[in-house]
Amino acid sequence: MMTRLAKTIMVQGTASNVGKSVITTALCRILKRRGFRVAPFKAQNMSNNSIVTKEGGEIGTAQAVQAYACGLEPSVWMNPILLKPNSDMSAQVIVLGKVWANTSAKEYQQKKLELEKYVKEALDKLRQEFDIVVIEGAGSPAEINLKQHDIVNMAVAKSVSAPVILVADIDCGGVFAQIIGTFDLLENEEKDLLKAFVINKFRGDKDILMPGIRWIEEKINRRSLGIVPLIPHLNISQEDAVVLEKDKGPKGALSEKNADGLQKLLIQVVHLPRISNFTDFEALAREQDVILEYVDRPNRHRIPDLLIIPGTKNTAADLEFLKESGFVDHIHRCRQAGVNVLGICGGYQMLGVRIEDDAQVESHRTSIEGLGLLPMATTFYPNKTTVQVKAIHPESQCLLEGYEIHMGQTHNLKAQEPFFKITQRQGESCNEEEGYFASFQDAAGQSSFVAGTYIHGLFDLPSFRRYFLDHLRHLAGLPVVNTNTVKTASNVVEDYDRLADEVEKNIDLKLLGEILGEKLV
Repeated sequence: MMTRLAKTIMVQGTASNVGKSVITTALCRILKRRGFRVAPFKAQNMSNNSIVTKEGGEIGTAQAVQAYACGLEPSVWMNPILLKPNSDMSAQVIVLGKVWANTSAKEYQQKKLELEKYVKEALDKLRQEFDIVVIEGAGSPAEINLKQHDIVNMAVAKSVSAPVILVADIDCGGVFAQIIGTFDLLENEEKDLLKAFVINKFRGDKDILMPGIRWIEEKINRRSLGIVPLIPHLNISQEDAVVLEKDKGPKGALSEKNADGLQKLLIQVVHLPRISNFTDFEALAREQDVILEYVDRPNRHRIPDLLIIPGTKNTAADLEFLKESGFVDHIHRCRQAGVNVLGICGGYQMLGVRIEDDAQVESHRTSIEGLGLLPMATTFYPNKTTVQVKAIHPESQCLLEGYEIHMGQTHNLKAQEPFFKITQRQGESCNEEEGYFASFQDAAGQSSFVAGTYIHGLFDLPSFRRYFLDHLRHLAGLPVVNTNTVKTASNVVEDYDRLADEVEKNIDLKLLGEILGEKLV
């Protein structure tokens, strides 16, 4: 007896950052709410934002978000190939959740054909288990120089005859050229698969735009699926660090107080060239008593309450960036001024005395001097740690759930106060001390801390996040927040529904149903 394979629909874009991931997430949620068993899929993702699945594998954050929108646990089958850039010219290649190779961009193009089997295997598996698979493309399908080795855009659509929806971003301008140019560069077989287009991130009066929509429809003989507005304050993770460019500080124009007159904390995140997992800080940014800034250069005139050194895909290279850019001196000046410092993952490794890399995993140097803010050292090994963890914060007894993704192991050079205690690793019970928390007091009696951890997602649960922020407020001499009077970050499930509601209102559900071959209205 033949297994009925899931139907497929694919979301492609005119460029990167046009909103493919968000539209894919919305479609996943819309279809899930109509009773379909839905799964997301992206053959190849390039991002340093990733999570660890229950299988212990690594996939892009965007596909994890889409899985949650479908009511599913993320799986390596949803993103069989993940590229994590080490530099502008090389990347670590993750296949079905595990490190496959480190290659240059040119080498990777030559190895793509070897990876097609993993893409096919993963997509086939999902199609056997679900009713509909919503596939996301990458970048643009019209990249002429890459089409010969395509394994993520039209090659995937053609392999399963997936109807394609093209997403264009009107917010950056040139939307008509985006759509017409992309369509004209497609081959005839690819044009046949393209069924409709979506204009995304719209602001203004739709009536003014409609003559342009009609012109596009006539020009390419494809219908508009809808005009989706720019949706503010959406609590859904982004996968590309390009979104941080809009968030770089300083933001002196921002109010230093919230609507209730409460003084805000200033938290600065160092925008490393190879920053990874900046999603760690999204929950902080949504708190009403926090101003969160990403800074790519030292600023003597704006001293934060907390300075965060985030995760990075290449600790050694980004540590050199800190030294060359003057950030090391700035970090030490901040410490002298009593600024609290937190390092996460690669940032945690940088806080130590040194990094040893005899195996030359990340550098041609075997030993690199760290920031020296904590008495510990890190040694790199070829093996990569990718585990889900559960932990407890000893002082507050708050529970955490997160994950570790890192090369190298860190060991202490003197007795420490752990930041957390790990109670579970990849489903197995344990009792391990994790991270480092060092308290300091200056001559005037002012307290501060330097802390580090490998745990990503430590601020996702509201109990520890609020405790941590209130501890910062106490150190800064600010009143502690009453959680009954300050709204905390919204429930992400509510935001999936808010996104689906907004997209549903602005797309043609009847047309979407026709494209899928399902009745949606």
